[in-house]
Amino acid sequence: MELKLSVLDQTQIRKGSTANEALQDSIALAKAVDKLGYTRYWVSEHHNMNILACAAPEILIARLAAETSKLRFGSGGIMLPNHSALKVAENFRLLEALYPGRIDLGIGRAPGGDRLTSSLLNPSNTFSPQDYVQQIMDLKKFLSGDREEGTVHEKVSAIPSIATMPALWMLTSSGESAYLAAHFGMALSYAQFINPIGGAEAIHAYRKNFRPSLELDRPQTSVGIFVFCGDTEEKAKQVEAVMDFRFLSIERGLTNESPSYETIKHHHYSPEEKIRIQQNRARMITGTPTEVKKKIIHLAKTLDVEEVVIATFADTAEDRLQSFYLISKEFGL
Repeated sequence: MELKLSVLDQTQIRKGSTANEALQDSIALAKAVDKLGYTRYWVSEHHNMNILACAAPEILIARLAAETSKLRFGSGGIMLPNHSALKVAENFRLLEALYPGRIDLGIGRAPGGDRLTSSLLNPSNTFSPQDYVQQIMDLKKFLSGDREEGTVHEKVSAIPSIATMPALWMLTSSGESAYLAAHFGMALSYAQFINPIGGAEAIHAYRKNFRPSLELDRPQTSVGIFVFCGDTEEKAKQVEAVMDFRFLSIERGLTNESPSYETIKHHHYSPEEKIRIQQNRARMITGTPTEVKKKIIHLAKTLDVEEVVIATFADTAEDRLQSFYLISKEFGL
């Protein structure tokens, strides 16, 4: 089976840039990868982080899909506990009505920021696993139009009423949601860029326990990872160094730092930090085109997935776009 390549856009606001510029960069990137042969383009939901520009994926998806013709667009993901299941269903039914056959609804249970912000987004959020499962059940029924007697779905339906529905994806970084995806017959995407440990086991458990659903008759999988492809080894190493610094900063709770290579190139790390850097390297792939292709194929085979979703941070929009161009050329998309 031919390996599919896709995009995860976290709408990074680079140092010295603005949210307005970051969103324009996303539009430019979507238009470019639409022509380069990538399969889908996902945008993420984040809150209370000043270095990221997208708190409402459904709005950005609508704009990006209007600028392109072939790409599938979706959420990577909608953090379901932050919202009402009905509102999410209506948002994505509307997107599917506008762009039939091109919309993915990826859901997750993380807050996409901090718990205080999450509780403000949805005051009824209890952060309960049982409530999350109920939300998934409600979401699927609203999307499918299931009017089960004796339930709220008998009286309330999600509009607009359409003949198709967005593809449902479950996102996981811990592996727990792999069992939910299997139970509900949803596609599964493992977030290697968040947690590099346990991906193969999660995918295996998903495939073993998968139950076909109305929407999906066989397992469908992907893995998300940070990737930067440089035209030189030096360029790739520079981006790798920035990512090393970023990961450590986030782990210290410094989520609003947006370093450039020039600001961190002389930074000295403690022995403990160096160990952590080596562990975090499994969350990313960097190198020249030949090296990146080899590493991407190895990751896909190791995790037994048919698609790799690429997230790319870079100092400039040009570097990010060039990375996606080099990868598409190397894979012959």
